[in-house]
Amino acid sequence: MSLCLWLSFLAVPALAGPPADLEHMAGQMLLVGFRGLEISGDDPIARDVALGRVGGVVLFDFDVLLKQPGRNIKNPEQVRRLTAALKTLAPLPLIVAVDQEGGRVQRFKARDGFADTPSAAEMGSWNDPGRVRGAAEALGDMLRGLGVNMDFAPCVDVNVNPKSPAIGALGRSFSSDPERVALNAEAFLRGLADAGVLSCLKHFPGHGSATSDSHLGFTDVSVTWREAELTPYRLLLARDRVDMVMTAHVFNSNLDPDYPASLSRRITTDLLRGELGFTGVIVTDDLQMRAVTGKYDLETTVRLALDAGADILLFGNNLAYDPDLPTKAQAVIVKLVRDGVIPESRVRESYERIMVLKNKLQ
Repeated sequence: MSLCLWLSFLAVPALAGPPADLEHMAGQMLLVGFRGLEISGDDPIARDVALGRVGGVVLFDFDVLLKQPGRNIKNPEQVRRLTAALKTLAPLPLIVAVDQEGGRVQRFKARDGFADTPSAAEMGSWNDPGRVRGAAEALGDMLRGLGVNMDFAPCVDVNVNPKSPAIGALGRSFSSDPERVALNAEAFLRGLADAGVLSCLKHFPGHGSATSDSHLGFTDVSVTWREAELTPYRLLLARDRVDMVMTAHVFNSNLDPDYPASLSRRITTDLLRGELGFTGVIVTDDLQMRAVTGKYDLETTVRLALDAGADILLFGNNLAYDPDLPTKAQAVIVKLVRDGVIPESRVRESYERIMVLKNKLQ
């Protein structure tokens, strides 16, 4: 091995080894959205991925602010080029995520040349976990072929309120029976795993009873939420098959009288990690949803999410858009640590969990 090649090898941190510095750890905690069907060297996201300011990206087919399709997705070949270019830039394996649940929530749509996936409601009606697993494996094969290695699915919200605007009304729940939700969700995540794609349970601690949509504003489930909404998590976490859990922006005064779940230490750390024993990666729902931005600025949001115990902070950069968001969010994390507000050990814990997860990426 030449001296130059050897030195370049040493410069790349071991995937599960000690972090190089605080900035590096902070960058791995960020998963962001961006604009563009292709990547060039002067694109902000290309710079941020190359510099390690982000540990992952999320793809969307529709730009909410511009009110037009084609944000990151045009057709299969274009997506393969895009994901390959991003991964080539990344100093560490890059999480490339998408919301591909099936039914109404599919970023890769049949009209653009992608295979269609049934909704959770339809799959739950089959009463056939083997068939669900097969459908999820087919979905995972498609995702892997596109260069996507993380699916923000399955949704394990219990269909408490069939008219819930963000869940039941969209067919995103497998069932009103929490054990049936768990049975089908396990089949779904097994199917994704068969295809080599990571999965994510959502939306903890339960969004299925909500009467409003947290994308649009404050969502209080204090009266409607049921303890049974934790059952899918209890069952699935006990079987140790969960890569990641996404926390919701729902407010539940029975669990925390002050903060929504995604910003709540009582819910994220005490309940999910403590009582339910989850040791994997916790990701927030999109921190630009109005349930959060309507009340908190960026620094407060990041501080609360870190204090709550979140490992990955998700910024879709779609409900609002700022090309410099990764730089700003990374700087906030670093400042909070250097000012003594957040212990560096808190950031290091998340970094180490993320590195364990990234060892699974294919």
